Order: sequence, then structure tokens, then C-alpha cells
Amino acid sequence: MTSVEVLIESRAELGESPVWDAETGCLLWADLYAPAIESWRLADGHRQRWVLPETLGSFGRCDDGRLVVAMRSGIHLFEPSSGALEFLCCPPGEPLAGTRFNDGKVGPDGRLLVGTMDEQCRSRPLGSLYSVSRSGETTRLHQGFIVANGLAWSADGRRLYFSDTRRDTLYVADYCLESGAMGAPRVMAVTDPAVHGRPDGGATDVAGGYWSAGVFGGVLNYWDDRGRLARQVSLPCTGPTMPCFGGPDMKTLFVTTLRKGLSEADLAAFPLSGSVLALEVEVPGVPVSTFGGVSRHAEPAPPSPPASL
Repeated sequence: MTSVEVLIESRAELGESPVWDAETGCLLWADLYAPAIESWRLADGHRQRWVLPETLGSFGRCDDGRLVVAMRSGIHLFEPSSGALEFLCCPPGEPLAGTRFNDGKVGPDGRLLVGTMDEQCRSRPLGSLYSVSRSGETTRLHQGFIVANGLAWSADGRRLYFSDTRRDTLYVADYCLESGAMGAPRVMAVTDPAVHGRPDGGATDVAGGYWSAGVFGGVLNYWDDRGRLARQVSLPCTGPTMPCFGGPDMKTLFVTTLRKGLSEADLAAFPLSGSVLALEVEVPGVPVSTFGGVSRHAEPAPPSPPASL
């Protein structure tokens, strides 16, 4: 049985977007509605917190030490040392009424991919998936999501995983590192909320597996490279939102959680909701690149074979 520990006790309304910084040995994560970004240093537990002016959806690290942050008004660059916030861009027509930016992650080619979601009623297919370059150029890769989520890449960068939380579906698509283009999405798995929770944030390991947070199900689901559920880990809270790999050997899974949307009974039963959890796994994770940088995993390589899904 996998041991899960409470790494950071918190009461985050919507803990999300954990990001590991190997250079500083720090875990960063966000409380989206606070709105704030926090950091925790592995060596000594030192914590910092930066309050932002708008609800955020996700963020990533930049190659110059700043953070790229998706907020209600668009994509911004944030300098933690000074608190300076610089507007970078916003896709034309966004945000639509009743929507906001949601899950985002920097790809191995240094581009930011970020999705949007129907925040108002979580039933309208108004969401899109965008690619954002370091210069602020935006490209719509796909549309028709209700809640775009779960972004992660295979170790060679040639396969992109993502989900639509409200459709209870995981997808995979070919990804071109040179151009940033995405192929047609293919269904990897259809999930059952009663068994798997609903698919939220995701992270990949070097063996081709995909860890998916089962929000409102209290589990982490591990899908192998053929789209089969190979493992499920129960958690001490019902609302895990996103895993990320980190630690010196990239074998620690950090998991953010939420309190938003939980009943009084659930909060009483799971008082650690809103905290950050951690567990050790056997297979190391795929490192996440920096905005404007290029991961060494993104060097030219033969493409992954088409998934047999």
C-alpha cells in the first residue's frame, strides 16, 4: 500500500497547479481563488506567498526566473522578487462570458499550453486549448471543451495528454515539437466518476504512464501507455486536483487539493482538504520545461508510435 503524507497543511479553497523548481529545490503551487502563489522549500520547509490581483488558472516557470501566469484578464509574467506583473497577451475573443483560463503547463518546446473552461455552469462547450509563445503569439489548438484540463507530455515530447473533466474523458494527441501543432485528439479512456472521480490535473512518468487526479473521488489514477488503469491510490481527502513530480530523483508526487464544492460533511470527514500531499513512486516523472526554454527531452527523436486506443 502506498503511503501518502500531508506535506503542507493548508486550507486552500482551490489548491492547484503544483510546479517543481529543481534549481531551488522548491515546490510552487497556487490557491486559485485567494488568489495567491506559494512556495515551499524541500530542504528546510521555508514558505513564501505572493498575492495576485486576479483569480488565476495556472502558472509555470520562465527561463529568466519569472513565472508565466494565466489570470482572468490573460497571460502575465510575474517577478516574485519584486512583485512586478507584466501583461503578455490574451487570445483574441477571450475570455468569453462565464469562462476563465484553467489548467496550463509549459511544454518541452518552451511554449505554454493553457485551456479555458465554462466556469459559470460547467456544461457549455466553450473551452479551448491555446498555445502561447514567449513573444506572446497565441494559437488555438483545439476547441469544444467544457473544462480543458490534465495537460502533460510524454518523455520524448511527441505525445500530449489532456482531459475534459466534465466529459469524464482522457485524450491523447500527437504533438509537433518543431511547430507546436497538435494532431487530432484520440480518446485514451472514459472514466466513471463513481470509480475514478473526475479527471483533473495530470503528470507523466518516463515509462509512458499518466497520473490523473480523480477530483471528488479521493483518488489518483495511473493509466498505462495503452490507456489501461494500472493503479489507483486512495488519498486522505476527496478533492485532489493535480499531481506533479519533483524531489531530487523525480520520484515524489506532490498533489494539490481543494475545499471548494465540498459539503460540510465532507469537510468534517476530510479536514485536511486544501492541503498539499506527497507520495513516493517507483518510476520517475518527466521534468516540466520553462517558458521560453527547451527541455533536453525535446531534442529531435523518433516520434512515439500511435497509441493503440
